[in-house]
Amino acid sequence: MGNDNQLKREIGVWGLSANIVNIIVGAGIFVLPAIVAEIMGASSILVYLFCGFLIALVMLCFAEAGSQISKSGGGYAYVETAFGPFPGFLAAVFMITGSAFSDAAVSNALVELIGIAFPEFYSPATRLFLLFLIFGGLAFLNVIGVKQGIGLVKVNTVAKLTPLVLLIIFSWKDVTFSNLFWKEMPSFSQFGQACLILFFAFQGGDAGLTVGAEIKNPQRTVPKAIFMGILFVLLLYVMIQTAAQGVLGDQLPENKEAPLAAVANIVFGPIGYTVLLIGAGISMFGMLSGEILNLPRVLFGLASDRVIPIDILASVHKKFKTPYLAILLYAGIGFTLAALGGFRQLAVIASASMLLVYFGVALSVIKLRQKGNSEPGNFKIPFGYTVPILSAGIILFFLSNLTVYEKSGIAIFFLTLTIIYFIIKTIQRKRLNK
Repeated sequence: MGNDNQLKREIGVWGLSANIVNIIVGAGIFVLPAIVAEIMGASSILVYLFCGFLIALVMLCFAEAGSQISKSGGGYAYVETAFGPFPGFLAAVFMITGSAFSDAAVSNALVELIGIAFPEFYSPATRLFLLFLIFGGLAFLNVIGVKQGIGLVKVNTVAKLTPLVLLIIFSWKDVTFSNLFWKEMPSFSQFGQACLILFFAFQGGDAGLTVGAEIKNPQRTVPKAIFMGILFVLLLYVMIQTAAQGVLGDQLPENKEAPLAAVANIVFGPIGYTVLLIGAGISMFGMLSGEILNLPRVLFGLASDRVIPIDILASVHKKFKTPYLAILLYAGIGFTLAALGGFRQLAVIASASMLLVYFGVALSVIKLRQKGNSEPGNFKIPFGYTVPILSAGIILFFLSNLTVYEKSGIAIFFLTLTIIYFIIKTIQRKRLNK
């Protein structure tokens, strides 16, 4: 249990629910309504309901696995405990790459947002320069030990939720209800494609459960908080999409850079447009700041625990006492990916990477039950194996909608990781035998 028994269990249902909501509601919802509408039209709500259903199932799987496994690492720790070091290594790498692709996607959306106010940033050279400033600046701040933590989380949460809630409340006077009628049913292919891209806005809630050792009565608090948190996010997202579709109608897909700001321009006038634009920018920047603050610590921890056998990433700066090489590497990867792609492509790859981790966690629940490691009082999902099997099945449906090119890329990446892993293990065995 490590030092978990020294922590106070002070987080209740409302606190944990808020933590989950804060992590899930990030930058994606400011951009994705237009992209989903382009694929699905007025029937976009179907995709939101399906993605909400999947993330609720996945979070339940995380809750059960997390109630049995106390060591840090989240999804990769569950997969490693259930299936061994190699699957755990794959899960760890997919977690890091998924987050890096997510950061790259959001940084591109942020640059496009800035480009609305300053069109010169649409040029390739200035776009690249701004991306470098974002990742380089945040990396520098984190290397010298800036503590942004909980203060940034609070400011960011208020900044992103307040304008969204106000937009929902006041937009109904401008909704044209004929814009909400389905003109035709989407094809199965369109539905799958939209699910894959929209899932980007739903992922990340599992990080909200990492405070497990500080949750009061976790057996009851965790499932209640998951239900409340996911229900709030789902209602918020559905209302946002409905408002955007109702106000803009067929013009919604034409506002890909800032669809909600376009809605606010009609509802509140120019000042509303500016407020939503600034709110979206703050949310995106806050998300990037939090990611570059936290994710390098995961790299640092993986290197320290030798899950990723790159000892240099466990280095600590002598003066600033920060994992500076892990920070620089993570920021460098994020910048490179951002420079190579746009929001839509990167968001799909980020979703696919995290879906693979979630798939592993769903299977881990089944494996851990078969091992019989559960103790009295641990949280256990009801209805037998239904939830983990259903989760795994829906995830496979999502992944089946990747293009041939994207599937080939993931297969090559998987093969490369496999070769790297076994080469490293062979070298380590030879060193031990000397």
